[in-house]
Amino acid sequence: MKKMFTLLAFVLLILPMLSAINVNVTEKSAQDVIIKGLDKPAIFNLEITNNEKIDEFYFYNLLGFTLEPKEKVTINRDETKDVQLIIYPRTDLDINNYYTLQYFIRGNDNSEQAEKITMKVVELKNAFEVGAAEIDPLSNSLNIYIYNKENTNFEDLNVKFSSKFFSLEEKFNLNANSKKEFNIELKKEDFDQLIAGFYTLTAEITFQELTEKTEGIIKFVEKDIVASEEKDSGIIISTVTIQKKNNGNTISTAETVIQKNIVSRLFTSFSPEPDAVERKGANVFYTWNKELKPGEVLEIKVTTNWLYPLLLIIFIVAIIILVKRYSTTDVTLRKKVSYVKAKGGEFALKVSLFVSSKSYVERINIIDRLPPLMKVYERFGGEQPARVDENHRIIEWDFEKLEAGEIRTLSYIIYSKNVGVMGKFALPSATAIYQKDGKVKEATSNKAFFVAEQRTRDVEYY
Repeated sequence: MKKMFTLLAFVLLILPMLSAINVNVTEKSAQDVIIKGLDKPAIFNLEITNNEKIDEFYFYNLLGFTLEPKEKVTINRDETKDVQLIIYPRTDLDINNYYTLQYFIRGNDNSEQAEKITMKVVELKNAFEVGAAEIDPLSNSLNIYIYNKENTNFEDLNVKFSSKFFSLEEKFNLNANSKKEFNIELKKEDFDQLIAGFYTLTAEITFQELTEKTEGIIKFVEKDIVASEEKDSGIIISTVTIQKKNNGNTISTAETVIQKNIVSRLFTSFSPEPDAVERKGANVFYTWNKELKPGEVLEIKVTTNWLYPLLLIIFIVAIIILVKRYSTTDVTLRKKVSYVKAKGGEFALKVSLFVSSKSYVERINIIDRLPPLMKVYERFGGEQPARVDENHRIIEWDFEKLEAGEIRTLSYIIYSKNVGVMGKFALPSATAIYQKDGKVKEATSNKAFFVAEQRTRDVEYY
């Protein structure tokens, strides 16, 4: 009895050795990645050598994974054959990262050999890396990329890239361990108010029926750029417009300094008002300091109104001319006109000339001109005229000399039956021609005007 148990134990020990197949299995290459949530298999390219008699081999596992090939593979004695082993994932198996699967190769006589193969199980979002080159505020383009980190191919991969700087959607194939790059045209207005720093690049990846998101980083390089522009307009009212814009991506201080002299500052206004005013000698310096955010603009308007000083200068020059003219004139003439009421009902005016001499002059000839349609009344007040020429419409007075400070009053009456008394009536200037120290000189009176309403004042009868 004891010998029978010993023999049985020996048979049970030696039987597995006798039932095992004799094959060599070599893994040549593989796409050993399984994407969770997808029916995308891992593929292993095996090289199998049969060291025994011709046989048909069947591949299976005990953990519920679906394997291909499903049919038996025939391999002759000492033959080496390439076999593609395809392993489909199990949706109910919660695995991350690497997983080792034991599978079996069985011959026709049910003898078999156990083998192991290692797969990598990853989520779709973790199979990729996205990133971008650095951006500075002067950039007009950007390179971004998506990198397939895993040992598997993706066909008809749809990716939507989005960030603060751009958005892009592309569809493409991406082989195992490969990178795909894209060049993006940037629009300055899309990021001119962004501050330097790190920004998220989001990639929404769709493969087959599965969509997941992964993220990368875009570095917005710090750069301090403040652009300045100045425009001038106007001459008499001069306006200088200074515009400063922060084209960088950091908060920058924009300093503006304008110089004015002590005269121009009196006629200059500012918008906005300066932050500081400093006087150095005859110059005044106005300073603006403002912190500008990216994309922010500071506009300063400086308006100098030269109209008022120009009018003042014109007035002063006119005064100087009049004073100079008065001081260099030896004889002055002043003309006055007033309304008189004629007994016959005619329209009549009394014209008075006042001749003043500031110094001794001689051979004075006073000439006055009659207005059209008017006649001279034959009676004269004050000095009698030397000539009355109604054809040429001239009245003249002659004086041999005038002493310094001497004043002569000349007057006459003009009338007309054809001229009404409504409106404004103008009389021409009178002229004085005289000699001073042997030189002939000339002086002119003012023009005299009569308005019809004046007849209620200064009325005389003749």
